[in-house]
Amino acid sequence: MRKIKKNDDVIVIAGKDKGSRGNVLRVLDDRVLVSGVNMVKKHQKPNPVKGMSGGIVPMEMSIHASNVAIYNSTSKKADRVGVKTLEDGRKMRVFKSSGEVIDA
Repeated sequence: MRKIKKNDDVIVIAGKDKGSRGNVLRVLDDRVLVSGVNMVKKHQKPNPVKGMSGGIVPMEMSIHASNVAIYNSTSKKADRVGVKTLEDGRKMRVFKSSGEVIDA
């Protein structure tokens, strides 16, 4: 079970964007794409077939999953994720600090 999933609210704990929060847009193998984090400028050629104009376009690049932590809204801090197995065999993600269930 993955500790970081799509649409999770995460906070960056290392790197140039340390301290910034964002929403996970995509989860790759060991990297995540977070909205508004690790912004780069891409030089894009125009493509008249797709209707895209050329120029310098800002876009998000992926960041390693170890550099983000899930954001705990009750404690307003970054938190670690654990996995708890319920009586019926389902696995749920929980915050390590409080034991509160992440996935409702």
